[in-house]
Amino acid sequence: MRILSDMIIPVLIVGIILVGMIRKENVYEDFVRGAAEGLPTVLKVMPTLIGLMVSVGMLRASGFMEFLGTILGQWTEKIGFPGELMPLTIVKIFSSSAATGMLIDLYRTYGVDSYVSKVASIMMSSTETVFYTMSVYFLVAKVSRTRWTMMGALLATTAGTVTSVFLAATI
Repeated sequence: MRILSDMIIPVLIVGIILVGMIRKENVYEDFVRGAAEGLPTVLKVMPTLIGLMVSVGMLRASGFMEFLGTILGQWTEKIGFPGELMPLTIVKIFSSSAATGMLIDLYRTYGVDSYVSKVASIMMSSTETVFYTMSVYFLVAKVSRTRWTMMGALLATTAGTVTSVFLAATI
C-alpha cells in the first residue's frame, strides 16, 4: 500500500504527459497557459486567505483558544471528547494548516499513540475547513445562494468530530 501511495502522483503526472503526447498536444504550453489563467484567481482569493490566517494567528497568540477550550472542555469531557482538543476543533473549521500545527503540538505533548492524539488525528481527517472552503471556493465560483451550506457543513463537521471519539475508543 505504501508503494502504491508513493507512486500514484508520479504515475498520474507521467500519464497526463503521455496522453498529451499521444494527442499531439504541446503539454508544456498547455500547462503554462493554465497556470497563467489561474493567477487572477489566486490574486482574487489572496485577501480572504490573508484575513483568515491573520485572524487564526491572533486567536492562537492571544490565548483565547486555550481559554475557550478549558471552558467548553468541561462539557465535552463527559462524552469522551478531550477538552484539550477544543482549540483544535475550533481552529480546524477556519484553517487546516493552523490546525495541523496544533496537531503536531498535541503529538509532542501527549505522544502519537495517546487517546487525545488518536481522536485528533481521526477528527482532522474527517472534518472540513468550513469557513475557508466557503469563503475561498464560493468567492471564486461566484456562488451567492448559500442558504443551507454553512449549517450542513457544520453539521457534517460535528458528525465527524463525534465519530472520531467513537472510532478512537475502538482502536
